[in-house]
Amino acid sequence: MKYKLNYKRYGKNSILVEWPKKIDEKILNNIIQYKSIIQEKINVKSIKNSYNSLLISFEIINNFQKTVDELKKVHFKKNDLKKLKLFRWYLPVCYDTEFGIDLNNLEKKIYLNREEIIQIHSSSNYKVYNIGFIPGFLYLGGLNKKIQCPRKKFPVLNIKKGSVGIGGSQTGVYPQNSPGGWNIIGNSPINLFDPYKNPPCFIKTGDEVKFFPVSKKDHEEILLKIESNNYEVKKILMND
Repeated sequence: MKYKLNYKRYGKNSILVEWPKKIDEKILNNIIQYKSIIQEKINVKSIKNSYNSLLISFEIINNFQKTVDELKKVHFKKNDLKKLKLFRWYLPVCYDTEFGIDLNNLEKKIYLNREEIIQIHSSSNYKVYNIGFIPGFLYLGGLNKKIQCPRKKFPVLNIKKGSVGIGGSQTGVYPQNSPGGWNIIGNSPINLFDPYKNPPCFIKTGDEVKFFPVSKKDHEEILLKIESNNYEVKKILMND
């Protein structure tokens, strides 16, 4: 599918490319494919993507329109993701009450019991649409409407590392202790961000995440394996 893209100057040496402003998997696929092509064919300082835009930074832009024309020239005619290696990652989650601190309130808000919430949450494949607001935080789309719930009116000052939450139509995992306003339903022992590794976040935009429930005992055992570098996150190549 072809989209009408807007190219805007963003600061002195950057260009912002914008797609239609909505969360859509086809748009995301279009963005990451274009990003890959630009990285292959054009010398850029950095390139970052979000839900519906690319921010492309250059060492210097001498002629804005000429640079835009160069970007347009490499834009593909057909959206084809076969060149990209996209993975589905399987992340363990313990939905025990100790970790799922908002499960009680969530049950009342959406009129489902915790077993139903857990079953629904762990049955979907979630698309990674963006990474931020803190390094490694995955914004995951594809949350079943039955368990969607608005974020809290007042954020909590310290959400525990690994906390799995629901915020509106998305779900995500907190990669470190931080403030947050999402509804916490469980905890994953997986380290999603390590500044000493390359890349620091092994999951990338365009990948998928599949959660699977584990017991509290399993959660503890996985943590021990991770500490001794003896745990490998299961993954499958989606577009082989």
